[in-house]
Amino acid sequence: MKWLKRLLFLIFLGFSLGLAAVTALYFYFAPQLPDVTTLRDVQLQTPMRVFSADGELISQFGEKRRIPLQIDEVPEQMLQAFLATEDARFYSHPGIDPIGITRAAVNLIATGEKSQGASTITQQVARNFFLTREKTYIRKIKEIFLAIKIEQELSKDEILALYLNKIPLGYRSFGVGAAAQVYYGKTVDQLTLPQIAVIAGLPKAPSALNPIRSPERARDRRRVVLGRMLETGYIDQASFDEANQAPITATYHGAEISLAAPYLAEMVRQQILEQFGEDAYTTGMDVYTTVTAKRQNAATDALRTNLKSYDQRHGFRGAIKQLWKDQEPALSQEDINKQLASLPNYGVLRAAAVISTTDNSANILVKGGKLGVIAWDDMKWARRFITDTRQGPAPKVASEILSAGDVVWVEAIADNLDTADKEASDSSEPESQPLASSYSLSQLPDAGAALIAISPLDGAVEALVGGFSFNQSKFNRVTQASRQVGSNIKPFLYSAAFEQGMTLATLENDAPINRWDKAMGVAWRPKNSPPVYDGPIRLRVALAQSKNVVSVRLMRDLGIDAVIKHLAKFGFPANELPRNESLSLGSASLTPMQVASAYGSFANGGYLVSPYFIDRIEDGEGNIIFQQLPKVACDSCFDIIEHAPSLGKLLNVKGNPLKQCDISFAQEDDLAPRIISAENAFLVSQAMNSAVWGGGSWAHKTGWNGTGWRAAKELKRRDIAGKTGTTNDAKDAWFSGFSPDLVVTSWIGFDDFNRELGEASYNANLDKNQVTGKEFGARTAQPAWIDFMKVGLEGVPEQAFTPPKNVSTVRIDRTTGLLTKSSDHTTRFEYFENGTEPKEYVKPSSGSVFDSEEEELF
Repeated sequence: MKWLKRLLFLIFLGFSLGLAAVTALYFYFAPQLPDVTTLRDVQLQTPMRVFSADGELISQFGEKRRIPLQIDEVPEQMLQAFLATEDARFYSHPGIDPIGITRAAVNLIATGEKSQGASTITQQVARNFFLTREKTYIRKIKEIFLAIKIEQELSKDEILALYLNKIPLGYRSFGVGAAAQVYYGKTVDQLTLPQIAVIAGLPKAPSALNPIRSPERARDRRRVVLGRMLETGYIDQASFDEANQAPITATYHGAEISLAAPYLAEMVRQQILEQFGEDAYTTGMDVYTTVTAKRQNAATDALRTNLKSYDQRHGFRGAIKQLWKDQEPALSQEDINKQLASLPNYGVLRAAAVISTTDNSANILVKGGKLGVIAWDDMKWARRFITDTRQGPAPKVASEILSAGDVVWVEAIADNLDTADKEASDSSEPESQPLASSYSLSQLPDAGAALIAISPLDGAVEALVGGFSFNQSKFNRVTQASRQVGSNIKPFLYSAAFEQGMTLATLENDAPINRWDKAMGVAWRPKNSPPVYDGPIRLRVALAQSKNVVSVRLMRDLGIDAVIKHLAKFGFPANELPRNESLSLGSASLTPMQVASAYGSFANGGYLVSPYFIDRIEDGEGNIIFQQLPKVACDSCFDIIEHAPSLGKLLNVKGNPLKQCDISFAQEDDLAPRIISAENAFLVSQAMNSAVWGGGSWAHKTGWNGTGWRAAKELKRRDIAGKTGTTNDAKDAWFSGFSPDLVVTSWIGFDDFNRELGEASYNANLDKNQVTGKEFGARTAQPAWIDFMKVGLEGVPEQAFTPPKNVSTVRIDRTTGLLTKSSDHTTRFEYFENGTEPKEYVKPSSGSVFDSEEEELF
């Protein structure tokens, strides 16, 4: 009895001392413990996402990938997998598991090693949010105390939700939502039991048990998870057997990007970083841009198609590299795949190795492991590239183009995709390409290109592509390529002429210029392209046909200072414009963004809008923290309501109901500045419309084409206007134009300023519709503009160019521009700003309107 009393006393003493020690430890560490109440308002680090205006994901920025989920959004089977594996008694213990602690302690005493973990899910939450992962007794004690405090502050479901959203699961994925996307490209509710078990097994060692890097280890760990689910009764034996036999199917999936706009995404990233700093990467911002998927995809397709067409008509530059030569043994498919895996995808292009050739085809192994064929019709374009102006003869057999062992770029032919390939295409990222059985031979274009579309109403960017592929070059040619604009400058010069009282009917002398230029010290002889001269010519026709010598004469009439002052109104930097007559032919260097913005002033009636690409920003809770308030091309709020009701509501910041909107609402901060009159903008638009539709009477053999006639042929719309642009030696080619609601600029050229766009000779393997001859704006840049407009204006009703109130029409003689009483094909109705109409009537046999011995007319 005495022995028993002593034993009980020792137990009581040990318990008391232990309790005192724990209490002392608590009071010692309590001041060092963080406030667990902060978990109620915890801000999970989630990446910044960039969306299109219609909700398509464009990009995601941030080191940590996380998709926060509420507890009721996590499938029950996933909850069971984590509970069975990590903490089977989670819903019954107070934050620490005495049984688990005892088991770990016995193992420590028996082995001397801390090999058995005893951390509950609550303790892991404490560690993940407040502590480090170092294995020390001090950290463990803090972890225990924090777990108890957390259990007192939060419910079990709240703790479990924090755990499932915070836990690191490899490949920069944090939480089960991100892991489901990274490893399987799915949402959590789409996962199968084997996939759930793989993810549930990752917390122990995300790197070592990774199913992508270590599939065998992942399989073993999955068996452990399934076994614990079986032991706890969450699954039956049949489910265990089926899931245990399933293959490891994990592959890396990037962010679920559904719209390719990498150049725009980078612009957004830079602007957000300037505005919000590094915190933008972790606070879960959602940035909504102004582009829509339909127009952005159209812009990407148009630019790539045009660049490939240009590149291919100049010849094939050969294989990327050669894996083996004719006399050498071929590599195995496994070795070929390893070689191809190191090559990136460039938009629609994918690397492939030539296995063998016949007279009219080539058998290839495409990156990704699938065999395919390039038929003769899909490679016969590939005559040899010699220089930018010379190409070799048309090939006759496939062996003249390709050899076994060659690595080349190919593009899948979509019509030949099988069902499995189409499914792969649907789940792939925009920069990748689906596998197919038939391919066309291609190559990575050497030239660069840009296409920018904006709304002339408020400057919203509708589509933006800065190059063929962001993987190929991060250089954004829309905003960073300052290039000579060529004849794209002429509409602004004519605008200056109209501002000084000239009209569409004013005659200027289209004749060669041969004058000594004192400033340049040489005789300057600008020429038309082509070198055709028509003598006295109306300004409408001169701009539509892009007469170079007429532009030079206008510059001389107006004066360089006046022209530069006028160009500055459109946002062109006056101090960077050349102060000589070459400015009239487009020697100024501007970016496509600057050009598109300036052309918008003609489309919107004379206002200068500022391009913008971010519509709004939402925080992680969905609250709008930034809303763009663009300056709108309108005279009053009434115009805003009539032409853009949604913008009217947006700009109605004073809270006035739209039906009560009055002129006082139209504040200076709301409206874009007017830079030219509506009449001026309309007259320039008319001349540019003639650049597309031409004029004269074809029936009477007086018809003529403008330089942009291809747009009329393809689009068959009267509500479009445009202007070509080509620089000296064809180093830059442009086409800029608009409809009343959309302004688009297309540019193409080499990043190397020394290279010319050159010319292409006839290829005997191709049909008669092929493009040949010298490259210039209408032939080289305009096709992308047309292809984009086909989609961009799809479903948009045709809108006539409506003359402003102060514009009237009178009938004029086509030859002299004077009033006429005739009404035949030699006349036309012309627009004039009130007060500028011609005062004289044409006289029979009036002769030349010029009287100058100095200038000889053709």
